Amino acid sequence: MVNTHRNLHGRGARGMSWRGRARHAGMTLIEILVVLTLIGVVLGIVGSNYLGKSEQAKAKAAKIEIEQISQSLDLFKLELGRYPTTQEGLQALVQAPPGLANWAGPYWKKSSAPKDPWSHEYKYASPGSHGAYDIISLGADGVEGGEGANKDIVNWEQQ
Repeated sequence: MVNTHRNLHGRGARGMSWRGRARHAGMTLIEILVVLTLIGVVLGIVGSNYLGKSEQAKAKAAKIEIEQISQSLDLFKLELGRYPTTQEGLQALVQAPPGLANWAGPYWKKSSAPKDPWSHEYKYASPGSHGAYDIISLGADGVEGGEGANKDIVNWEQQ
């Protein structure tokens, strides 16, 4: 009686040995390396696009936060008649500087002075070089100047 899957000589119904079938059913090392290389290339392209979008989103978030800080500074000025000095800094939005009896803050919703999306402190000066005050985020690198993700984000420019 002949088994339809395997005959007495260890051959399958199509006449190929089980070892031969196993060899043809798997992938060779070169095929595996090609697949891994293609996966790496795709991940590299997608990853670089994602990182670029992430840095753009952080730059937009910094610009929005600078606008929110500006509104808080304007409220500070409305109630106290002046902007915080450079020495008082943005911390004056959170904690009353010494000698200000009319301080009705906090003017910033968080318990500490704001930091940019890269966790660097915003640079603040009052009076500023470009207006009543200057607010600067130094970008991803935390160093003045730069291009792309490292470009400074400031309150006096439309971006």
